[in-house]
Amino acid sequence: MTYCVAIRINEGLVFLSDSRTNAGVDQVGTFRKMSVFENPGDRMLVMMTAGNLSISQAIRQIVAEHVDADGRSIWNVSSMYEAARIVGDAVRAVHQREAKALADSGIDFNVSIILGGQIGTERCRLFQVYSAGNFIESHDENTYFQIGEAKYGKPILDRVINPATRLDEAAKCALISMDSTLRSNISVGLPLDLLVYETDKLAVTRFVTIDEKNQYFRMIRDTWGEQLKRVFEGMDDPVWNAAPDITTNVLSSNNMHSKPVRVAIPGHISRGSQDVAPLQSLAQQAGDERQY
Repeated sequence: MTYCVAIRINEGLVFLSDSRTNAGVDQVGTFRKMSVFENPGDRMLVMMTAGNLSISQAIRQIVAEHVDADGRSIWNVSSMYEAARIVGDAVRAVHQREAKALADSGIDFNVSIILGGQIGTERCRLFQVYSAGNFIESHDENTYFQIGEAKYGKPILDRVINPATRLDEAAKCALISMDSTLRSNISVGLPLDLLVYETDKLAVTRFVTIDEKNQYFRMIRDTWGEQLKRVFEGMDDPVWNAAPDITTNVLSSNNMHSKPVRVAIPGHISRGSQDVAPLQSLAQQAGDERQY
């Protein structure tokens, strides 16, 4: 499995991917999930993939080389929307060629793709492409996309990221999101690829491959959990069955009448503490009899 996240903000784009690929606990490999299509001064596009590795690699090869009947390719289309269509067409082409053979072997056609970047004077754009070749675009209401093991790293993104977030803050948030995922899921692993793109540069702005020795990522791994624990411990405990005049940290008050849904005890089950003593006596008697 894998985890990839891409963030689109006013200042640019952030892309982060892991490199863990596994087909079981004893078949773990390292394959990079991020590919860059860059013609400096003209376009800079990033594609990240999750799912079946052979499908992902076939799609990447088609996207990089294919020219359609109208002469369109990833290298000459005039908009990111057209680039997303090319990726979607590549997904459909691989599906048409491979899906039946995979199904005959009991393997699902499974791929998810994030495509983002900038072409010419068009604004930065970000797309998520599904296994059917259809896609959606990121807007200000949803400034990021995740593929793969998305659930562990989602809360920090929801709390921090918005269109006005600074580029370095977005990169930091993406790394914390990845760290949360690494801690909770062994199918995601180092090294990581982090690419930061600044609007209108039309070339990769900053890129780094992060392994277990990377100083900044080690700092995040060492301190993020400690900071969370410190914040947690600084929060007051809840107040139960509070008097009506108490207004701070009240979880329940004595004028609340909520009750749990209790399942009725079957008739053949003994009820309540009055039956505990007889049961204990029977158990003791049985133990005494075993001693003779």
